Amino acid sequence: MSDLPLRPDTPCVAVCSTTFDDVCRGCGRTVVEVAHWVSMSADQKELVWQRILAQGYPRRNK
Repeated sequence: MSDLPLRPDTPCVAVCSTTFDDVCRGCGRTVVEVAHWVSMSADQKELVWQRILAQGYPRRNK
């Protein structure tokens, strides 16, 4: 097992919207990433986590 950081099970923040493009405005994942999240490996999920955190996601409504 690799030394991955502890993360929540999903970056979802229940602010789901892909109205204007293929990226969720809440969590920053693409439609494909959301659809395949449960079947992705821990390493694949970590790559997504790193990208979305660098982009300022997940975002919660304030």
